[in-house]
Amino acid sequence: MSTKKNEKRKILEEVRDVMRLHHYSIHTERSYLDWIKRFILFHEMKSRKDFASGEEKITVFLTHLAIDKNVAPATQNQAMNALVFLYKKVLKVQLDKEINAVRSMKKNKVPTVLSREEVGDVLAVMEGVPQLIAKIIYGSGLRIMEAVRLRVHDIDFEYKQIIVRSGKGGKDRITTYPSSLTPLLQNHLERVKKQHERDIANGFGEVYLPNALHRKYRKAAKEWGWQYVFPSRRISVDPRSKRKGRHHVDPSVINKAIKAASRKVGIDKQVTPHTFRHSFATHLLQRGTDIRTIQSLLGHKDVATTMIYTHVLKQGGQGVTSPLDDL
Repeated sequence: MSTKKNEKRKILEEVRDVMRLHHYSIHTERSYLDWIKRFILFHEMKSRKDFASGEEKITVFLTHLAIDKNVAPATQNQAMNALVFLYKKVLKVQLDKEINAVRSMKKNKVPTVLSREEVGDVLAVMEGVPQLIAKIIYGSGLRIMEAVRLRVHDIDFEYKQIIVRSGKGGKDRITTYPSSLTPLLQNHLERVKKQHERDIANGFGEVYLPNALHRKYRKAAKEWGWQYVFPSRRISVDPRSKRKGRHHVDPSVINKAIKAASRKVGIDKQVTPHTFRHSFATHLLQRGTDIRTIQSLLGHKDVATTMIYTHVLKQGGQGVTSPLDDL
């Protein structure tokens, strides 16, 4: 292996080690590693000396993403966070100069929303776990990753609420739970519990615990309450602990099922799991739910983000009726 590959591999290994020390999620770990690798390849770095003048190199790379790759603002921000982490936490280099990259232009998109009838049509042709997850996303306003990461103890049947732990921004929140799902969900959990008991009998049954909780609560990883509501069908090896167990279901399975169902019922809109979240918020507004309440249920930091759904409710452009309709 060449010196260049050795150097790059060592840097990436250090990034991985530091991220795990600070208990970053495996999703964030993979994203940061990917951005750092792209940064190294973009600048053709061969040794640690090439990381000098970090502010300038980061500026050039982020500008390249905005102008040449036309990435979204959130994508550019993620890349910047990864590179700042690399310099400050791994290389131990302070970035004292200002990073003046060309910023990606924010595109003001009106969210795609389904009518109640369209939601019903799509859900009706879905089945199994994808259908159940889609119903929870629409019924509780969850993001796809929040839904697949649900643990058994996060669902409170008695108080009709779902606790979303470490949502976007690392914050917990409580949202509504659709009680009509109770029979279907409880039947699902009975099957999952039997599967979990078989896993334990076969020497598995441990699940990943966030924030190094496995050190504080050594038996918690096998406890029923900590298990994923929607576990994977396959036993896998946790890349961090190297233990065998079941991770949550892959979100791509839900994406594909929703896309196939929307095509089957003849909906021409671009329907994704997030479309159900948008529809949840819009339909609550139509029922007269207060915008601040919806903001809390969705976990939006700023009410301005939630206000986008008020625009969706307007009939026609800016709420104006076409003069053709008066003829």
